[in-house]
Amino acid sequence: MKVPEIRWAAVPGRGIVVNMASLVRHVTFDCADAYRLGSFWAEVLGASVHEDDKPGDPEALVASEGAVLLFVTVPDVKTVKNRVHLDIQPQDRTRDEEVERLLALGAVLVSDHRREDGLGWATLADPEGNEFCVECSAAERG
Repeated sequence: MKVPEIRWAAVPGRGIVVNMASLVRHVTFDCADAYRLGSFWAEVLGASVHEDDKPGDPEALVASEGAVLLFVTVPDVKTVKNRVHLDIQPQDRTRDEEVERLLALGAVLVSDHRREDGLGWATLADPEGNEFCVECSAAERG
């Protein structure tokens, strides 16, 4: 019987992870203006656009505690619903307070799935039409 090769990786903050196949390096968004959309998402996530990225650059990187997002300028326009989307969870405010904050930043409410019992989510779109959901905070979940 052949013994399978054990693969591992040292992951900051998680120690050694065994049987590592791949890691998601970042989630990439095709967009019309990488710096503009990256700046929006930096505000959403309480992060900043990478110091090397400037307005007009073809790429912008936003590294936050929960994810690393890469924005790449492409000539295509978004034409259909996302097949993949981000679900965000507020850390220091309620879901409804976060929805209001994101609307003020330029997001648009696409559909409202918030329920009277306080559960549910809101689907928003960023300034380029990419849908994402705002879930209840951990405190609201109990």
